[in-house]
Amino acid sequence: MDESDFEGTVVLERMAEIGRVDEFFDAVDEDDVERVVSLMKKAEIDAATIAVVLRKIEESDGEH
Repeated sequence: MDESDFEGTVVLERMAEIGRVDEFFDAVDEDDVERVVSLMKKAEIDAATIAVVLRKIEESDGEH
């Protein structure tokens, strides 16, 4: 899972708005689900989108 998985998405746009894109991708790379969720909540991302991101992280586990 990398930046191309999020290009053009609300998630990436919101992370950019709060200045946390790099921190978000670090958390994703480290499979730090708690931090990923925390950052998305700070960016005011809705629960359904958070669930999709978490599913993508789970599906890509070990592939990054």
